[in-house]
Amino acid sequence: MTGLHAHHINCGTMHPPSHRLVHGEGGVFAPATMVCHCLVVETDEGLVLVDTGLGLGDVQNPKSTLSAVFRTVTRPVLDPEETAVRQVQRLGYKPEDVRHIVLTHLDVDHAGGLRDFPWAKVHVHQVEHDRASNPTGAEKRRYRTKQWAHGPQWQTYAEAGDRWFGFEAVRQLDGLPPEILLVPLAGHTHGHTAVAVDTGEKWLLHAGDAYMFHDEIDPVRPRSTPGLAFFQNLMQVDGPKRRANQRRLGELRASHGDEVEIFSAHDHTELRRYAP
Repeated sequence: MTGLHAHHINCGTMHPPSHRLVHGEGGVFAPATMVCHCLVVETDEGLVLVDTGLGLGDVQNPKSTLSAVFRTVTRPVLDPEETAVRQVQRLGYKPEDVRHIVLTHLDVDHAGGLRDFPWAKVHVHQVEHDRASNPTGAEKRRYRTKQWAHGPQWQTYAEAGDRWFGFEAVRQLDGLPPEILLVPLAGHTHGHTAVAVDTGEKWLLHAGDAYMFHDEIDPVRPRSTPGLAFFQNLMQVDGPKRRANQRRLGELRASHGDEVEIFSAHDHTELRRYAP
């Protein structure tokens, strides 16, 4: 296989308050725009989803899985047509064609679509699975076990692995081609990872929530915005690891930007690169 074809989709538009605080420009009271950037990857083993965004259950009955705080802070649009299952169908596939789901982590806005593909094998870091399955303290507020109460076929991965562009413990995924890799990037959660997909021309690196604003991994003048800096500090479980991984992503962009294209889960300007 010379490379995989990936479709970039938005599985959950959100409009948190203050365009200026979130995007660093514009009106203070104008709403911002954030997305749930996911991938639909075509492979010989069927379709592979990278993250799922919000699912049908989340948008049709948001109070059942989306906390009042989440709904107030992010103000999700809750459009069923943005769910991964509907978008897979619009691409001309059946939902059953999705055979695998690879998750950067199990936060509510990344794992909501799991219930829409109950037959799929779900690949996730072992630490992330363990923490989400038995949350303690603040983790009880971020993980919504109802999103995987159907009992997915989990496939988990420990720290051991290979090197990839200087990153350690990178894993090929069981039952999937070597063009898809799990890249540990802890900090936002204990088992947070990125997911790398080789398209033949270059690698795509879905960095999840390792950063949230495109300039955070600018190799020359990295910067965040007040709103997103506050949010990331609030949600992180290991600040030094998170910031170190942001620096490493900036170094990767500087040294291998012609080979690896990096994007995060929620920056709408990055998603626009791939608009058809």
